[in-house]
Amino acid sequence: MASLNVGSLGEYIREQRRNAQYSLRQLAEAAGVSNPYLSQIERGLRKPSAEILQQIAKALRISAETLYVQAGILEERRGEGLELRASILADPLINEQQKQALLAVYDAFLKENAAGKQPDDEDADEAP
Repeated sequence: MASLNVGSLGEYIREQRRNAQYSLRQLAEAAGVSNPYLSQIERGLRKPSAEILQQIAKALRISAETLYVQAGILEERRGEGLELRASILADPLINEQQKQALLAVYDAFLKENAAGKQPDDEDADEAP
């Protein structure tokens, strides 16, 4: 398991908060934590629990797994596209239904590729 890099986690949370156009106060309220506590997390002075990370992730509309990876609680899984997922979920220019549609398309592509069935492979499967 990776070691916790609290400073990096705090910077990541601050970046996601700014991308979501939340003030520190708004995010603290939405996540159910105090302003000072969230500020200390963002500045790398506090190590939040997995439960607090989950509350922050929910308020930011990003995957809790993304924050767990940033915190070093989980190892990033190969091919999961966590950064892409986080970016899609944090994008203020598209609505929730559009975000879910984009993620569904992405997941479908990953599933197709994992099965080894890529569009260019279809012709190679046929005998001459």
